[in-house]
Formats: sequence, structure tokens, C-alpha cells
Amino acid sequence: MPSPLHADSSAAQPPEHGTVDALISQTRRLRGGLDAVRRAAAADEGPDDARRRWQRALCDLAAHHLDDLGEHLGQLLEGPPPPGDPAPVSTVPSRAVPAAPAGAAPGRAGSAEWNLLTDEATWSEELFALFGRRPEEGPLTLDELPSWLPEEDRGLLTAMVTGCLVDGKPIDGEFRIVRGDGSLRTVHMLGEPVLDADGSATSMWAVLRDISELRRSRRAVDETCDSLQRRQHLARAEHRIAVELQEAVLPPWRGSLRFPQGAAPEAGGSRGTLDIAAHYLPSASSALIGGGWFDALALPGGQTLLSVGGLTGHGVAATSGMTMLLGALRGMAVTGAEPGPLMGWLNHLLDASAQPALGSAVCCRYDPASRTLAWSQAGHPAPLLFRGGRGRALRPPEGMLLGAVAEASYGQAEELLEPGDVLLLHTDGLSPYSTGPAAGTVTDRLLDLAPRFTAAKCAQECVRIVLEEFGGKEREDDACLLISRIN
Repeated sequence: MPSPLHADSSAAQPPEHGTVDALISQTRRLRGGLDAVRRAAAADEGPDDARRRWQRALCDLAAHHLDDLGEHLGQLLEGPPPPGDPAPVSTVPSRAVPAAPAGAAPGRAGSAEWNLLTDEATWSEELFALFGRRPEEGPLTLDELPSWLPEEDRGLLTAMVTGCLVDGKPIDGEFRIVRGDGSLRTVHMLGEPVLDADGSATSMWAVLRDISELRRSRRAVDETCDSLQRRQHLARAEHRIAVELQEAVLPPWRGSLRFPQGAAPEAGGSRGTLDIAAHYLPSASSALIGGGWFDALALPGGQTLLSVGGLTGHGVAATSGMTMLLGALRGMAVTGAEPGPLMGWLNHLLDASAQPALGSAVCCRYDPASRTLAWSQAGHPAPLLFRGGRGRALRPPEGMLLGAVAEASYGQAEELLEPGDVLLLHTDGLSPYSTGPAAGTVTDRLLDLAPRFTAAKCAQECVRIVLEEFGGKEREDDACLLISRIN
């Protein structure tokens, strides 16, 4: 390839302006679109969002490539410089994509020719700007050039220049320079020797381009990609731990559960039992493992504890908090505590925990001797009672979210149940994405299932009815469902 600075090189004809102008216009449109994408990514970026930072770094890298493309198309439009003049490789005409301001080093490129016979050097203005050197100080010779490099990069430059002048190898490599203002920049050098008729090198030409921002963007992409991979690995590990905690705590029911209530069962074993079934409904995103629970516990004296609830948040923090709260709930219920005071103690426990959180819960204590349901709630949907083909929500006693106020008080209500009654407890996450004003509230849709609940033969069949209505829908959060049937 002949030197573009060599006097004997023939001037190439510039390409058709219409074709290059069209390419420049397309490049400018792409650059504008990329800026819009980059602004959107920056607007959505959180304080610790690795994925967004990775997207922004990729946008910056693409922007550098488009800027380079605009510069090259502008130079293509202007054609080669006159013979003997340094090639202004970074001059961008007004029709090209705008580059850095004049005199700014980042992203600039310049050309040079070193005459081996006269030991003279010729630099373009852009190369002086790249090195931060005043033109009146003159260009650097090949002997002076290594002194502007860090010690560890000088050997690389020497090897490239030697290979070019002695062996005729083209130069294509990167090294760092220390500019006149003391800043360190990374440059890419592309050049070839100019040979005489005998094949001996008489001069060497080169184009040096500042690629510091390009390398910085590449490092940013690599670093954020590594960070994103680490975060994804941690997220998978946290998800696995959260699932294991949840599976270890929630009852592994695979059908109806019958608790004996102390009374002598009649033939068939139906009377004197409380038929219970439950189900966990995951969110649309399996990564969102929340702090929800359902639980049924046989208490001393033949009574039964029924509860559902959940803590705010997702992941290990939420599931570990749920584990602590459910363990405390079971322990205090075994002592004979009534639902109202029990809810107050749970509130105190959550408020004093090392990881403060908010939670909602409903706690029921059923006494089969009197068929009385005593219950309390903390900012939670009230239980739904179905009887004789109709359903209604129980009137909730006083109670705010757990962990909201340190000394909150919680009321307690009672309800007399009858054989055949169905009691449904659920968490807020039961609502799917598609729920809207036309579809009615979750409570309304559950109450519409009353005739089917009455006709159901067991609690597990009631659960299947709810899953037919809600189970196939995508939901924002996971949900817990607990159904009890008085036999």
C-alpha cells in the first residue's frame, strides 16, 4: 500500500457525493436514535442497577463507533489531501456527524511521515493536538517518540518501528502516550514503510488515533458485564435459599388435612373433624419468592389454629422474616394465647427485629366444642365465610399492619360456624394482572363461587375451584390460599 503522503502517489477520485451524503444522513439518524436510547436507559437507571449501567456502557461504545464512522465518511467525501501535505484524517466537514471540539484530544486522529534520509518529520495539526504539543515546538522524530511513552510501552513501539523499517512489516498496534499536559492516553498506530526502487525503506508514514474513550467504554462494558453475571449468580443463589426456606416452613400438603377435634367420630369419620386444604400460587416471575405463608396447627385441647399472612419484600430477607414470624406464631398459640393478644405480640416482635419490615396477617382459633371461630387481623383481607350457597366477608376487628406502630392494639371478633360452612383465607397476591374494574374485585369474584363451594365434597375440591378461577392467570406477586370446611 503506497503512502498517502508520498509525492509519487496518485490522487484518487472522490466518490459520488450523493451516495456518501446518504450514508452520512443515515449515520446521523442512527446517532440521534442511539442518543434517545441512551437517555432512556439513564432515566431508568437505579442507584445500584448493574443491568442499566451495562446498557449505558454499550450505548457509549456504539456512540464512539458511530462518531468514527461519521468522521471517515466525511473524509471520504472530501477525497485525499494534495500531494505532499499531511492527511487531515480527523477533519470533519459540516455535513458529517459532529466530532469533538477543535483542539480536544479525545477521539482525535492525526498523520505523520518520518523521512529516514533527511531525518525530518512531518505532522498534521491533529497529531500535535493529540500529543498536546504546540506546532512551533516541531514534530517528534522517531528517536524522540519513545520518550513520550511510559517505560513499559517503549519496547512495544520499538519493536513495531523496527519491524516496519527493517522487515517491511506494516504497523498495527496500540500503546500509551503521556501528553504535554501530563495526561495518559491510549493511541492506535497504523502505518507502512515507503520503499525506493531497490526496496529499501526511505520513510515511514503512520496514522495515530486516540482510542482512550473507546478502550474506557470497552472496559466499562466488560466490568459491568462481569458485575451483572456476579449479581445474577447471587440472585440465583438467593432464590434457591428462599425456596428452600419456604418449602421447609410451609406445610407440604398434597390433599385435604383432617384434624380430630376431640369428639368421637361417627361412621365414616366425617363428624368431629376440620377438613383443611391449602395452595401456594407463585408470581408470574419465579424469581419473586415472597414472605407469604399459610398454616394450620392442632392445639392442645382439640382447638385448631388457622393463619395466613405475609411480609413485604422478596428473597431471603422476606422468607427468613416469615420463618421467624410463623415460628413465633405457633409457639405463642400453643400456650393458649387468644388471636387478639397474639397479634399484638407478633407486632412487637416484628418491630423489634434486626430487619424491620411490614407484614399483614389473619389469625383464627377454632373451638369445635362450641363451633366458635375467634379471629384477629393486621391489615389483612378478612376471611370469607360460605354457607348455604352464599358467601360474605366477616366484619374485621381493629388492626393495623404488623410492624407499623410499636404499641398497636388489635381487636378480636367471634363467629359461630355451622356444619358444612367453608372458611377461606387468602393473601393479597391472589389478584392477577388482568383484574380490572370490569372483572370485579378479588373478594367479589371469590364470593361468586359460593354455590360451587357448597356443592363441593371436601376442602381440596374448593381449592381446585379457586385455582380454576385464578391459578392460570399471571400475577404480580405470589399468593397463599387456605380453605377450611366444617364437617
